[in-house]
Amino acid sequence: MVTAKVWVLKKHFEGFPKPSDFDLKEIELPDLKDGELLLESVFLSVDPYMRPFSRRYMKEGDIMMGTQVARIVESKNPAFTVGAFVVARSGWRTHFISAGKDVRVLPSNWPVSFPRSLALGTVGMPGLAAYFGLLEVCKIKPGETVLVNAAAGAVGSVVGQLAKIGGCKVVGSAGSHEKVAYLKKIGFDEAFNYKTVTSLDEALRKASPGGYDCFFDNVGGEFASIAINHMKKHGRIAVCGAISQYNDSMPQEGPYMQVPMIFKELQMEGFIVTRWNNRWDDGLNALLSWVVEGKMKYHEEITEGFENMPMAFIGMLKGENIGKAIVKV
Repeated sequence: MVTAKVWVLKKHFEGFPKPSDFDLKEIELPDLKDGELLLESVFLSVDPYMRPFSRRYMKEGDIMMGTQVARIVESKNPAFTVGAFVVARSGWRTHFISAGKDVRVLPSNWPVSFPRSLALGTVGMPGLAAYFGLLEVCKIKPGETVLVNAAAGAVGSVVGQLAKIGGCKVVGSAGSHEKVAYLKKIGFDEAFNYKTVTSLDEALRKASPGGYDCFFDNVGGEFASIAINHMKKHGRIAVCGAISQYNDSMPQEGPYMQVPMIFKELQMEGFIVTRWNNRWDDGLNALLSWVVEGKMKYHEEITEGFENMPMAFIGMLKGENIGKAIVKV
């Protein structure tokens, strides 16, 4: 019998998450039945969506939601072999049992030299959010100018690189000089530190005096309220996240966006990446190919130890990571 460690949501977050909102527990797993697999988490993901989604879809006492790369350690399912690696959405657990329907085996063409943790980032859900948000919502065209905020994060860094692959000029906003340097390194045309500029309005104007055709918004709040005034006529805005608002105890007040949307005839669309579940394989194959070809760079912020899951999650929400935040068990 295997003992699994799990992180439980002890208390719904009020404002910014705290270590005391989580509880580490142990669960005895039953013996496998025919058709089942025993899996051991190797890498776990911490992502911004967990903050608002936990309030909507979890109750106190539930195992914290999340995704992992896991190794099959025992199999009573002929479709799965021991030692194979899969991506699963089984929450913050060290071990778990699956019937195999809710896991996705890593592609057979996964390069040996690539970390499997990439399946949680650039070649995983965050990469797909960038891929579908940019191509299906923003519908970028060569020669256009794309703005992305939280640009050094797991999604934003892929957005910028995809836009460059698509022949666009890319402007990125991030929260430190180190992050800005990283954006320049991976090919952004312009990048600025929104925390140190005298005026966000002026920084956006200077980076692209002619305005922006597409705005990939991961932040919301004040940034979005100012950026919308820099959109070109018939511009498109993909709303992927609102991390500036996730930890607010009280809703932020305006300004409001209707007037610039009317006079600039803008399109703004929110999306959740699971809309394209039936096309995930196509997206993952494209992303993996670009990484293999060297057209897509990646950076991971790895925290060692399952016991540090809450710390990694809180640090990610504070913007302490460049690229994808990962926990290695």
